[in-house]
Amino acid sequence: MLRYAVLGVISVIAGSACAQSAPPASPPSSSAVTIESPKPVVAMEEPKPGDHWTFETHDEITGKISATRENVVTEVTPTNISVRVTIVGKPNDGLNVYDRSWNLVESPPWRFSPNDGSGIRSPLAVGKTWPVQTNNINGTNGNVWKRSGTSKVVAQETVTTKAGTFDTFKIETAFTGSNLNNPTVKNEVTSLTWYAPAIDHWVKRTFVSRTNKHLLINNTFVLIEYGRGQ
Repeated sequence: MLRYAVLGVISVIAGSACAQSAPPASPPSSSAVTIESPKPVVAMEEPKPGDHWTFETHDEITGKISATRENVVTEVTPTNISVRVTIVGKPNDGLNVYDRSWNLVESPPWRFSPNDGSGIRSPLAVGKTWPVQTNNINGTNGNVWKRSGTSKVVAQETVTTKAGTFDTFKIETAFTGSNLNNPTVKNEVTSLTWYAPAIDHWVKRTFVSRTNKHLLINNTFVLIEYGRGQ
């Protein structure tokens, strides 16, 4: 998997002005200029237990932050990454299982065959495309969704969040799906993922879902904190 080491720099400079009738200004003091210290990006070239990423979920329909979610790596094998999911204010943790390219394989009660297609396909380069073909199987009620579509790297962009400034690949994914238990129900999903190779994760993601052409979900997930396992 392609890896980069990136340093993010954010600077804010404040100035002052004086009115024409005011006395000559004295030399600016150190308090007149505010410069944020650069927030270095911690390289995370290979996932390991304890790696964590915290996201805010912005509901673009209500304009509110609907959840804060922390993802913590619990186990890494040659084929999978297990991640404990904790939502602030919720009593129970969840467990997501990804492949080594961050495609979701299992999120009980859902299983994704071969995966959900939301990960990356390295090496990444602008213009690269790959197909999305997946069956989503609900182990509780037996519902099966068959989905197909495409992912494409549409740009390289610098993204700044509360967690820092990151060089990213912007990946656009679009797919359609049908419920095999009820073929009259159709689903359309579009998402944008800003994946930062330096931390082997996405730092921003949008997700828009429509059922039978009607908008159901419009969320943006933004990284606010992350860290390396000890």
